[in-house]
Order: sequence, then structure tokens, then C-alpha cells
Amino acid sequence: MPENTVTTPLAPMEPEDVADAFAYIQAIHAADIDTACAIADDTGPELHRLLLDVAARVFIPVTAADDHDGEPCEHSFLAAALGRLLLELLCHSVCLAGALGMADTIVRFTENILTEDHGGVADVLRQLEAAGMKQAMEAHRTTA
Repeated sequence: MPENTVTTPLAPMEPEDVADAFAYIQAIHAADIDTACAIADDTGPELHRLLLDVAARVFIPVTAADDHDGEPCEHSFLAAALGRLLLELLCHSVCLAGALGMADTIVRFTENILTEDHGGVADVLRQLEAAGMKQAMEAHRTTA
């Protein structure tokens, strides 16, 4: 079995990148297409990379459950939930390669896996943004 991807820490994002990525994701969550388009225009093609960085930080820690000799463990439900999420995305013909598709995937993942009863998505997104911003600021301070 391949090594757990959580064992390799992700390099911190720049604070501005965290802010831009989460502003776009939160605009998509709020169905504020005008704001999302403005952010995408301002950020340009870099938005794709920023959203991939955020997706990795959201998905990897949650889905990288350790293998317990092939036996179900307390995190075994994650594979089924992730499968349902990806199936839902395919049913809705979501293009995962574009910025809108990635942001939508992050929102749906948050809704289906990181929140209970699909409530509090905006709060969880704000918590994820705060954690990313804290990491980025700490890394920025040590390199400046």
C-alpha cells in the first residue's frame, strides 16, 4: 500500500493566495457569480493552482485514513462518502478541471464530509481559511 500522503507536509500558501482562493470558494458557495467572476478575473490563470492547493489541504487530511490490516476502522466511512460525492459530481456533469468545478467540489466535500446534516458550510470554510491564513502568515514571518 502506498505511503499515507499526510506524512508529507504541504508547503504553506502565501497569505494573499489563501485570501483569493477562499474568497472565490465562498462566492461560489453563496451563488454570487458576479463576485466569483471578478475574483477569477483579478486572479487570472493562477486561480486554478490556488484552488488545487486548497483542495489538497481540505481533502488529504480527511481521506488519508490509515489502513488497519484491511479491517474497517473508525474512518472507513470516508471512502464511501467520498465515492458518493464523486458520483454526485459526475451526475451533475461538473467539470473538475476548471476553477468553478474545483470550488464547487471543495464546497460539496465540505458539505458532505466536514459538516453534519449539511449545515454550517460557510462556518467550516471560514475555519479552513483561517487555518490556511495562520499557516501562511507563520511561514511568511519565518522567511521574511
